[in-house]
Amino acid sequence: MTRALLMLSVSACLFVGGCAQWDSRPELPVRHSMVLDQLVIFSQTPLPRNHRLLEELRALRTAVSTKLGLPISDEPVHVYLFPSAEKFTEYMRAAHPELPRRRAFFVETDTRLSVYAYWGDRVAEDLRHEVVHGYLHSVVPNLPLWLDEGLAEYFEVPRGTMGINRAHVEQLVQRGENWQPDMKRLEALHSTAEMKQADYAESWAWLHYLLESTPQNRELLRGYVQELMQPESPGALSDRVYLSDPRCRQRVAEHVAVLRQSLQ
Repeated sequence: MTRALLMLSVSACLFVGGCAQWDSRPELPVRHSMVLDQLVIFSQTPLPRNHRLLEELRALRTAVSTKLGLPISDEPVHVYLFPSAEKFTEYMRAAHPELPRRRAFFVETDTRLSVYAYWGDRVAEDLRHEVVHGYLHSVVPNLPLWLDEGLAEYFEVPRGTMGINRAHVEQLVQRGENWQPDMKRLEALHSTAEMKQADYAESWAWLHYLLESTPQNRELLRGYVQELMQPESPGALSDRVYLSDPRCRQRVAEHVAVLRQSLQ
């Protein structure tokens, strides 16, 4: 399932129909709250501070920082956990009617980083994905869409799996020998509405290849992401990757094939 990343501009009235809709909006689950480092977690029922999932989300902050060589931010990431899919859907339809139907969302405004999700069978995966968006955007404000999503897909898998997303591996292998990874094509995507599941899978493949293949590739990616923190644009990552290895597209496909063999 794909997810949507939305960046909104704050204004006096954010929604069609005017500010009057705010009063009739379904309530957020804010009865209970908990602060875990950068995360501010809201829920309708109290959560144990040592909950395994919450500890995993907390640990992701250090994992993202260490893997990409990024500083750690203290900007809050507000996480709203709805008790059911129905409550979640009711709120999102009222608050963000422009969004498609998804299990979870990361929403960035000029003043706030927020994650919306509900307790379901895949809540761990969903929260890891969306919380990583929050951690990244608190430090790197200008992440290209495909890179942002690829990193979230990399970190959404459980700890100890080396970032291997089994579903993406299977999907990409099924595309056969005619599949040609193309970072430049991904760089031309500027809206999650344009991204199909295959685009999420390919974004993940590029990120996994760069992070896990060689130290040189990892440092190339880390250097680029760190440059994105600066006011000047570093240009396209594809220019650096393609220049460093003209056969990189073939190598990504081979990398995925090797991962598939390791999963058998």
